[in-house]
Amino acid sequence: MSKFALVFGAIFAFLGVAAGAFGAHGLKPYFAQFPSLAETYRTAVQYQIYHALGLLFVGLLAEKIPGTPTTVAGYAFFGGILLFSGSLYALVFTRIGIFGAITPLGGVAFLVGWASLFIAAVKIK
Repeated sequence: MSKFALVFGAIFAFLGVAAGAFGAHGLKPYFAQFPSLAETYRTAVQYQIYHALGLLFVGLLAEKIPGTPTTVAGYAFFGGILLFSGSLYALVFTRIGIFGAITPLGGVAFLVGWASLFIAAVKIK
């Protein structure tokens, strides 16, 4: 889990910074036309970066506390980024509302990840 989490944490953090820069500069005309989507995009970027950092943390923690809770946290953050941020990006670029129905599944995955980290922390001797 540690290599997986570190690799994908770094990838998602890199892409989050790139998406943020693209949103701030390249998408200005688009957001001028659809201003309500700018906040949705910002939320997608923020949660992607927060949970990419969480994934990096899991990668480092997995060496110290190997086991199911740490593994679950890593996969939950990975899946949460794909579902939560991915569905918001899809909503922003397609303006198809059904993508918004996927977003809460990503939110649940994030909660599972944080709860799993709590369980891993409690198990520290």
